[in-house]
Amino acid sequence: MDTDDLEPIKNKAQQKDLSRMSIEGLVEYIDELQNEIARVKQAIEKKNKAREGAESFFKS
Repeated sequence: MDTDDLEPIKNKAQQKDLSRMSIEGLVEYIDELQNEIARVKQAIEKKNKAREGAESFFKS
């Protein structure tokens, strides 16, 4: 098994051309990004809780 297969895939989000967006479009874009950030934070919290549960199980 190649250890590269175990590495997480890093997707770099492509940046939008902000100069072509209206003010309203930029505000909507910020809202979308804030929603995505909240979603990612929830995923991190869920994974941290799962890790903590596993660590406490194996410490016992």
